Amino acid sequence: MRILIAEDDYVNRRFLFKFFSQYGDCDMVVNGEEAVQAFMFSLEESDPYGLICLDIMMPKLDGLKALKVITSIEKEKEISDKEISKKFVITALDNAKDVQNAFEMGCEVYVTKPINTEKLIEVMKKLNLNTE
Repeated sequence: MRILIAEDDYVNRRFLFKFFSQYGDCDMVVNGEEAVQAFMFSLEESDPYGLICLDIMMPKLDGLKALKVITSIEKEKEISDKEISKKFVITALDNAKDVQNAFEMGCEVYVTKPINTEKLIEVMKKLNLNTE
């Protein structure tokens, strides 16, 4: 499985990379704009991401806006439900409006910081991607 990690904080990005590397090939970007570009490039290569992890608070384009763009691209290209990427957001924000917005835009799991291995294992279970 191909995995995209969009996180502007270096420590969190490295932690996510280390964790998700056991599940597939990981690419890392530092903002939502790069996340959208990487996603589009993966489609052009016919090697789309199976999992996309987006931090909400990022420079240039935040994670929710990137999520919205990515989801709209999938709809525009008529990607089937079976082939659509699984998406989740990570954030320090924990308010009902952000959670609701994330799910309305195609997010399947919402994780609040601080992140740890146990939370990420739960994410993989909720997304039915746990390989253990």
